[in-house]
Amino acid sequence: MAQTARRAARAPEEPPLDPTAVESAYRHYRARRRAQIERRRERARARLRFLVASVVLVAIAIVLILALWHEIQRLFGL
Repeated sequence: MAQTARRAARAPEEPPLDPTAVESAYRHYRARRRAQIERRRERARARLRFLVASVVLVAIAIVLILALWHEIQRLFGL
């Protein structure tokens, strides 16, 4: 019995590439990367602001406690 001839399988042709697509994707990637870096920097700044505010509040509390302790000693003669 005769067999049918097999056709050579062709590689699928790649669709034509939009010349601006690569540049647009590259710009998009750079913008995402820049935003990611900026978010990281902003988090670091926020941590630093929190640390500075905490240290200032603790220092104020210590000064107030010492001042109150000094007044209590002066008033009651401890």
